[in-house]
Amino acid sequence: MESRFSLIFSLLFLAVAISHANLSPEQYWSSVLPNTSMPKAIKDLLNSDLLEGKSTSVIVGKGGVNVNTGKGKAGGTSVNVHAPKGKTGGTSVNVGKGGVNVHAPKAKPGGGTSVNVGKGGVNVHTGHKGKPVYVGVKPGYNPFNYIYAAKETQLHDDPNTALFFLENKLRPGSKLTLHFPKPTSPATSTFLPREVAKTVPFSSQKLPQILDRFSVKPTSFSAQLIRNAVEECEAPGIAGEDKYCATSLESMVDFSTSRLGKEVVLVSTEVEKETGLQQFTVANLAKKSSPATTTAVVCHKLSYPYAVFYCHSTQHTRVYKVGLVGADGTKADAVAVCHTDTSAWNPKHLAFQVLKIKPGTVPVCHFLPQDHLVWVSKY
Repeated sequence: MESRFSLIFSLLFLAVAISHANLSPEQYWSSVLPNTSMPKAIKDLLNSDLLEGKSTSVIVGKGGVNVNTGKGKAGGTSVNVHAPKGKTGGTSVNVGKGGVNVHAPKAKPGGGTSVNVGKGGVNVHTGHKGKPVYVGVKPGYNPFNYIYAAKETQLHDDPNTALFFLENKLRPGSKLTLHFPKPTSPATSTFLPREVAKTVPFSSQKLPQILDRFSVKPTSFSAQLIRNAVEECEAPGIAGEDKYCATSLESMVDFSTSRLGKEVVLVSTEVEKETGLQQFTVANLAKKSSPATTTAVVCHKLSYPYAVFYCHSTQHTRVYKVGLVGADGTKADAVAVCHTDTSAWNPKHLAFQVLKIKPGTVPVCHFLPQDHLVWVSKY
C-alpha cells in the first residue's frame, strides 16, 4: 500500500510540476531566443502536432511515457493520474478547476499509468510494453569526443573517418569523400520537457533503474548504447573544454546562452536525401563564426531513448556553412567545424591517425551529422 501511494504522489508531483512549468520547449525557446530561428535539426526532435498548434506526445519510462498537450478544448485544466493495480482496480488523481480529487475505482480494466495536465490536457501514460531504443550507430567511441583514442577497427570501417579533413580543403572545387547517414528517427528519440526529464535518472550509478525504466535487458545492444551515453557524459573533458549533457531543449538553451549570450545563430547540416559514402564537391562556403570570438558551442546527439545532446564549449574554433554537391547530384548544406588548437587532444585520436598529423600542428576540421548542432555568437 505504501509503495502504491508513493507512486500516486510521485505522479501527482510530476503532473503539478509540468503544469507550473507553463512554457513548452518551443515556447521557452521563443521567450529566451526571440531573434534566433529554430533549425530543422531541433524541429525534427519536437512533435510536429505541437508546432502546428494541435497536441504533442513524448515517450518516457517503462512502457513509455506520453506527454500530450492539446489546444482550444473546453473544460479548463485537468490532471488525471491513474495507476492500476493488477488487472482490475486502480487509483486516479484529478487536478482541475474543481480542485484535486483522488479516487480508486474497483473494477477499472486496462493497464499502465496515465497523467493528464494542461490547458488542453497533458497525458502521461505507462503501457505494458517498453519502447525499443533506436539504434543508429555502433556502440563505442565517439569521434567528436577528443579525449579518446581511436580503436583499430575505426580506421578501417568507420564512416566517420571521412569526416575529418584539413582546413585548406574548404575552397570551391575541392573534393571530399563523405557519408551523411540518416539522422535518428524523431518518432523514437524526441525532446522531453525539462520538468519531465528531471524525473528520469541519468547516472551510471543508476543504470539498473534506467534500463528497467525503458524495459531494456542489461545484456542487450540497446543497453550498451545507453551505458555508453551516460558514461561519456560523466567522463572528464579535455583541457580548456567546458562540457555538458543536455537532457532537454531548455537545458541546452540555458547552457549555450550562458556561454555565448542570447544573440546567437544556430547551424546544422541538411542533406537532400540519405546517401552512401561518395565524393562531394565544395560548391560554396560562408564563415558563420563571428570575427570577434572563436568560441562555439557544439552539441552532438547521443544514441539514447530520448533526445540527449553532448555539448561542449570550445575556444579556437571556426565554423563554416558549406554547400556540397555529391557525385550522384545530391545537394548538402553542411556545417564544418575547424579546431585551430588541438594540442590538448588525445594523440591517438581518430583525426590524427586519419590525417597523419600531430596534435597542435595544423587546424583539424570535420563535418557534422544532420542531427548535431553548432551555436555561435552573432557578434
